[in-house]
Amino acid sequence: MKFSNKIVWITGASSGIGEALAKAFAADGAHIILSGRRTEALEQVAADLKTDTLILPFETTDYDALPAQVEKARAWKGKVDILVNNAGISQRSLALDTHPDVHSKIINVDLLAPIWLTQLLLPHMIEDGGGHIVGISSVAGRVGVPLRTAYCAAKHGLIGYMDALRSETEALHNIHVTNILPGAIRTNVSRNALTKDGERRGKSDAVIDNGIEPAECARQILEAVANNAPELLIAEGVEEQIALLRQSEPDQCFAMTSAFGVQIASKYEAGESD
Repeated sequence: MKFSNKIVWITGASSGIGEALAKAFAADGAHIILSGRRTEALEQVAADLKTDTLILPFETTDYDALPAQVEKARAWKGKVDILVNNAGISQRSLALDTHPDVHSKIINVDLLAPIWLTQLLLPHMIEDGGGHIVGISSVAGRVGVPLRTAYCAAKHGLIGYMDALRSETEALHNIHVTNILPGAIRTNVSRNALTKDGERRGKSDAVIDNGIEPAECARQILEAVANNAPELLIAEGVEEQIALLRQSEPDQCFAMTSAFGVQIASKYEAGESD
């Protein structure tokens, strides 16, 4: 059991990838700190975990409250070994139509909040002799895709921050940093995505409904963390292809995403887009 007695703090832990990670780490012997906005949902996750669990609900963008949350997390068992920045929100709207507040909210939740939480915990990890920070980005953090301009901006930014952080902390402070790039995972990410006016979309995508199971996603993430991998792509089919092409054949990648954009924008404007 590679994570036996490790203290793992997971944000966005009430459902989806976060819930699956909580179950996977707990099954491997870790003690789990569950964070999110919905206390009742976190309690339901905790009830399924056969391990010591701390429920620590908070809003990730309440920056003034974050220092106190970090202190509570550390006080529970004396330290945090692994921080998983998983809380996030997606988008389904054309850039041309999207209200600026939607861009601000998504970038706050998906980029600035995990950066600030990491910054607050980082000195303590250094003091404790090391740790591991995991950022749940996305294939959309590597490739610009239609209907997700704000989401892509935030997830690209998270990868950049995490890569730079790794360069500063891994060798000097024994703090490992792992970027996770999921594609379509069978969660509520599309239902909870923001529309052009900031409303909850309320319906899923066919590609999400046919995506990878969260438990399989979590299994791969645990393996990457155990091996101190700097990055892990979890995707299949076209999503995997475009993510790999972005690095090896960028022009081909851009041509593919432009073709997708024409198709999706036409469907979106007709009210038919997934």
